Amino acid sequence: MKKITQYLLILFLLTGSVQLFAQKYAIKRVDPPSWWVGMKNPKLQLMVYGKNISDTRPEIDYPGVILHDVIHVESPNYLFLDLVIEPEAQAGMVQIKFMKGKKVATTYSYSLNKRDMNPKLHNGYDGSDVVYLLMPDRFANGDPNNDSSPQTIEKANRKDPNGRHGGDIQGIIDHLDYLKSLGVTAIWSTPLREDNMPTYSYHGYAMTDYYKIDPRYGTNELYKTMVEDAHKKGIKIIMDMVFNHCGTNYFWKGDLPTHDWYNQWPKFTRSNYHGGAVSDPHASQYDYKHMVAGWFDTSMADLNQDNPLVANYLIQNSIWWVEYAGLDGIRQDTYPYPYKDMMAKWMQRLLAEYPHINVIGESWFDYPASVAYWLQNKTNKDGYQSHLTNVFDFPLTFAIHKAFNEKPGWNTGTAQLYNVLSQDFVYSDPMKLGVFADNHDMSRIFSILNGNVKSWKMAMAFIMTTRGIPFIYYGDEILLKGEKSQGDGVMRNDFPGGWPGDPKDAFTAAGRTPEQNDAFNFLSKLLNWRKTDSVVQYGDLVHYIPENGVYVYFRSYHGKKVMVMLNNNNDKDVTVDLNRFAHDMQGFKQATEVMTGKKYELKDTFTIPAKSPVILELEK
Repeated sequence: MKKITQYLLILFLLTGSVQLFAQKYAIKRVDPPSWWVGMKNPKLQLMVYGKNISDTRPEIDYPGVILHDVIHVESPNYLFLDLVIEPEAQAGMVQIKFMKGKKVATTYSYSLNKRDMNPKLHNGYDGSDVVYLLMPDRFANGDPNNDSSPQTIEKANRKDPNGRHGGDIQGIIDHLDYLKSLGVTAIWSTPLREDNMPTYSYHGYAMTDYYKIDPRYGTNELYKTMVEDAHKKGIKIIMDMVFNHCGTNYFWKGDLPTHDWYNQWPKFTRSNYHGGAVSDPHASQYDYKHMVAGWFDTSMADLNQDNPLVANYLIQNSIWWVEYAGLDGIRQDTYPYPYKDMMAKWMQRLLAEYPHINVIGESWFDYPASVAYWLQNKTNKDGYQSHLTNVFDFPLTFAIHKAFNEKPGWNTGTAQLYNVLSQDFVYSDPMKLGVFADNHDMSRIFSILNGNVKSWKMAMAFIMTTRGIPFIYYGDEILLKGEKSQGDGVMRNDFPGGWPGDPKDAFTAAGRTPEQNDAFNFLSKLLNWRKTDSVVQYGDLVHYIPENGVYVYFRSYHGKKVMVMLNNNNDKDVTVDLNRFAHDMQGFKQATEVMTGKKYELKDTFTIPAKSPVILELEK
């Protein structure tokens, strides 16, 4: 009996020492949290984070998975494991042993999954789509139970324009049918990943975990469900990504893997926000460095993409989300702010895995030449090739803001649109441009147009019929207002009816005012027609210099044509001489007006009502 007691005591002590040994080297997280066999790039780099984990020696014994290299960094709490996943590797749990001498200090089970090879996934978006930008916190609250989270600092406060209001992923799922009826074919949501900052966390651009959906929005699994549900309804999903910066509360706060993980300065230094310094052939090194290495804000740490470990972390994260969630595309925030060579490498690696996916970059510039620098296949003087598939057409946006507010003139009104479009020669492919009237960082278009519904209809008609990929901002379809001067939280207002107990539900016709229903019905008819018309989706553009306040242009595709006439005069019907357009109207004798269904015989003249768009499908 005494010997048994002694044996049990020894066993207890040994077990306890093993547990203490394992706890000493406990692994807190591994990024990416999982991966897939059969990727075109067989290389995978794991970031392993755990107390003093660098004191251990990793070992892997799994068929087809080779531990190629182990990278030690300045912090003892990180190891970077370079793996090679050979073509014959099978899906399963890869056991990684972390050895201390001859003993196993700790183990980690890493999941290798089988890829979903559905050919309908990752096919991108193009001119056939209309993209709906929404801010999830302000769109709809489908699950009030997650408005605040024990895991996150900022709690819900809908009374604060800059606070958390409670919109979430379930709210998006609940309104997919609304978006489908509107005619939307793709959704771009501002970031849904964790933004665990004390204030202003609702916008999501100060991410504190690149691999985790913010619990106030839902879960990773619910995000994946949203993508699947959207796909069933013919709606694509575009994820908003941010490579330039992360939130200062990221898990590595106070324990960076390397001192240069962030761009460091002796004291806080902002970016100069002059993106042109990156492409400017005359830019000083001082201005260039302050542009790409300066911090976007005090709460947004500037990531150093020149560090290859940082670069790999970001690149793999984007690939992980595309594969995990079945994404159709990506919107990349503040595109010129990260180091441009890394961004080009990212695009090459992304496109190698997903040749048909799209990435649209936020390149906020006034001039087409500055935007064109970032579009793929553009031969830049400095030899830079971005490989970026799409960019936003900010110059055209600013022209829209002026065009429908100004009185017609030689260089005013819709001449603003003509002037910008006439510079399309600087782009490798103008059809790859994102066209929009407003977004979450500027005043709403209805406010910009001084609440003029006719001007708003002109702007919407133009966006939906010019070249490029049209984007609309949530609530524009019901004429929501919001001025930048009133604060970001005001112009990012809640969608009426998105919250239980809202006095009006603008997701329904009964909950909208007559003016809102007029706007919604106009845009819905326009979008649903556009879905079926390949001419405005892909057609060549020919436009005429505006005369008498009327801007006329044609879209042509495979022998079919659409003619658009925009009368920008506030109080004057204009009769145009159709003979001026004889070259582009040759062979077409009749037309159907898209918005009214009215038939016309095309003769010598056509009268356009004041402040109105006319969209004609030409017929022979």
